Amino acid sequence: MADHNQEYPFARANGHPRSDQESGSLTAEELKRKKRIKLAIYIVAFIIFQVIVITAFGLTVMKVKSPKLRLANIQFQTLDTSTANSSPSFDMNFTTQVRVKNTNFGPYKFDATTVDFTYGGATVGQVIIPKGKAGLKSTKKINDVIVKLRSTQLPNTADLGSDLNAGTLTLSSTAKMTGKVELMLIMKKKKSANMNCTITIDVASKNVRTLQCK
Repeated sequence: MADHNQEYPFARANGHPRSDQESGSLTAEELKRKKRIKLAIYIVAFIIFQVIVITAFGLTVMKVKSPKLRLANIQFQTLDTSTANSSPSFDMNFTTQVRVKNTNFGPYKFDATTVDFTYGGATVGQVIIPKGKAGLKSTKKINDVIVKLRSTQLPNTADLGSDLNAGTLTLSSTAKMTGKVELMLIMKKKKSANMNCTITIDVASKNVRTLQCK
């Protein structure tokens, strides 16, 4: 009687037995195939990740906004005026705060900037803002900036006499700050911040009536 527990070699598809050597060879091929599949998955995942990063980076760059440059908190130390018909004049010292507002997702490094103060289009004084940095999504506040303005350089003081007699003096402050916004620590985008402020002064009370910046 035949032994039903007798083991037979594995058969190949064509009916012939498959040797242990052939079985090991196929197993190695299967392992290689699995490794290739894993490698392909990693490569595809890496490419997708890079596409997402580049897309997000591109959208961030496209949305870089110009920082805002403003004056605030003007406090007079001295304000002397003369309403003499022959030579009306003013002489004033005040401190102010300069604000650099950065709404970007990266710091804004700016160069030294000159702020011009004018009356009737003529320069009556200047102040220099030192170079610095406004952090991401923050406002850099430069406190106690000392400003000295004189009317001695005015080419024409006819309107000045009328304004002083009316008790109101209107000045303008303008500046263009240049700098760069840093994104993801690898890209820098040039951006300028412009100042255009109008200061209306009440001569009698020696106070700022209005301060408007665009």
